[in-house]
Amino acid sequence: MNKYQFFEHTECEYYPCHNMEEINCLFCFCPMYFYSKCPGQFNILDNGMKDCSNCQFPHKKENYHKIMNILKKIKVL
Repeated sequence: MNKYQFFEHTECEYYPCHNMEEINCLFCFCPMYFYSKCPGQFNILDNGMKDCSNCQFPHKKENYHKIMNILKKIKVL
């Protein structure tokens, strides 16, 4: 794994934001938030907003390439 694919910011005021052994902070704000077919665990609230607070998908280091492929597919990259 290349160093640029994983970043854990242990000094962040919100760290740890999830109950995980390792947290990839590279995608702290998920780049797939607006993607309707996001593979992560999310809920749609009554007001229509996407709630990703229980999602760990972008914070798992093994999902880096999956996320990059999705971003290429939806032409974000």
